[in-house]
Amino acid sequence: MTETADIVPILVELLKPFNPDNKTLTAETDIPAELNIDSVGVLDFIMEVEDKYDIEIPMNAVANIRTVGELADYVTKKLNKA
Repeated sequence: MTETADIVPILVELLKPFNPDNKTLTAETDIPAELNIDSVGVLDFIMEVEDKYDIEIPMNAVANIRTVGELADYVTKKLNKA
């Protein structure tokens, strides 16, 4: 069973290309606000997450996800359903 705590560091690693200022990223990091990622960047990042975990994250779910932790929770639920 996959745990959210296991997913967060992997998401932080996937966010490195979107973090040119090398800010410290945690589960509480607000992805679009703190990293100044536009909607295209967010979609690129989400596609990387989908590829990494072989899951699909629908657009309506993306709209409700702001933080690394929220995304980790979502990924964990998807993986544990599979």
